[in-house]
Amino acid sequence: MPANRNIRLSLPSNGRLQQGALDFLSAAGLTVLKQNPRQYQAEIPVLPGLSVLFQRAGDIVVSARQGSVDFGVTGLDVIEEKRGENGDVLVLHDALGFGHCALTLAVPETWEGVSDMASLRAFSASRSRPLRVATKFPVLTERFLNRHGIPHILIAGEGALEAAPAIGYADLISDLVSSGQTLQDNRLRPLADGVIQPSQAALIANRKALQNFPQALEMARRLLEYIEAHLRAKDNLMVIANMRGESPEAIAQKMFAQTSVGGLQGPTISPIITRESNRGWHSITVVVRRDHLPQAIGELRAIGGSGIVVLPVTYIFEEEPPRYTAMLAELKR
Repeated sequence: MPANRNIRLSLPSNGRLQQGALDFLSAAGLTVLKQNPRQYQAEIPVLPGLSVLFQRAGDIVVSARQGSVDFGVTGLDVIEEKRGENGDVLVLHDALGFGHCALTLAVPETWEGVSDMASLRAFSASRSRPLRVATKFPVLTERFLNRHGIPHILIAGEGALEAAPAIGYADLISDLVSSGQTLQDNRLRPLADGVIQPSQAALIANRKALQNFPQALEMARRLLEYIEAHLRAKDNLMVIANMRGESPEAIAQKMFAQTSVGGLQGPTISPIITRESNRGWHSITVVVRRDHLPQAIGELRAIGGSGIVVLPVTYIFEEEPPRYTAMLAELKR
């Protein structure tokens, strides 16, 4: 492959994952632009040299494994099902925060007393034949059932698996579950400890591309930097307030005595230049957790804060993305 080729990122071409990926990247400042809505190619203007492709969720993993794309965003369920054993697929970020579901075993409601894997194993031992399990995830399901010592036959699933037990071509199913409403509608229930693979959207890469192409390694750093800075920021808010005090150090000590306004490493405190004499007024800026905001405002007021302004935070950048550091360590193995 030419050393100066474009780097390729593959995104889901349909379903909840597609919209989730587009919304997530847009919120992270990586807006995907298509010249034509019907095209299966696009670009991210802030990342020149990166081409965006659209594929089915499972095909993204296969393409990343074979090296026809360098990066992909898809679910952990299909990643673990299709990544193979050669280590060519690296998971760079396993928690993008959307596309949540879980590959789960579910049995008919009529199976009284079968509520977990132990009772399923006892139930299977009382039968004259192995349990028939319908699934679209044979690798993960096979591994899970073997680990629990349950004799079984896997039935390749097509379409909606929830109907398989009622129709009679399978005894139970291994399928993706989000809310659980579809299972309930089809008189199925998930086993209490029957989660085979928790899943959400993840960022993957081809190992050889990262090892052989410096521009792919640099793109990995930039992607992770945007993503991690966005994820770190979305749970935080910037709070600015006026506060009277003898010195920035004296004000900081009052803030450190509270529980929610200590900031990432500490508050930023600067003098306010007033029309009259300063009289000890300072402006303080601090980042607080979004879910701690009411408590933070109360604490600031209690130590003399006023004129409190709250702003959203777009990014919080570290010196180097921790997951980029972890990726470099993995590439050396």
